[in-house]
Amino acid sequence: SINTKKYEEIIQELNGKATLVAVSKTKPAEDILELYNLGQRDFGENYVQELVGKYEQLPKDIHWHYIGHLQSNKVKYIAASVHLIHGVDSLSLLKEINKQALKNNRIIDCLLQIHIAKEETKFGLDSHELDIVLTSDLASLKNIRITGLMGMASFSNNIDLVRAEFNYLKILFDKYAQLSTFNL
Repeated sequence: SINTKKYEEIIQELNGKATLVAVSKTKPAEDILELYNLGQRDFGENYVQELVGKYEQLPKDIHWHYIGHLQSNKVKYIAASVHLIHGVDSLSLLKEINKQALKNNRIIDCLLQIHIAKEETKFGLDSHELDIVLTSDLASLKNIRITGLMGMASFSNNIDLVRAEFNYLKILFDKYAQLSTFNL
């Protein structure tokens, strides 16, 4: 069951300055619907099959965010329903998303995932790979829209480390935002 009071506190604290994406992975459709009825419209899933199943069961005005590592061969399953793909980590994945978006007559928003953590288990582009992706012929990919960058910080209690990793991500974002690379 949803903690309605806590949800309302979070929404009030955000005060329209950010979009809350409720991570709904492993949660049943009933729980999602309960939060939906409170006004929540953005939900995050990290398994393709769960996203597809929930999309079919729940209201169509939900914005589904794919928040896991996405394999190219799975893009076709979510291309009709996904609002934003959070973790694009290669040019080949961008091209596949574009191909599947075209088949579905849509434009799919994407965030490029940058490897900012000290941990090797995290996915993402390094700064050189990011430069290659962003200086490639993105104009030919008319069915995707790169709306920004995302990163997964180290799993650590060291606030200074986490802050430094996100500061690095902000520096990269600012560099490319000045070049009008992102569709914000």
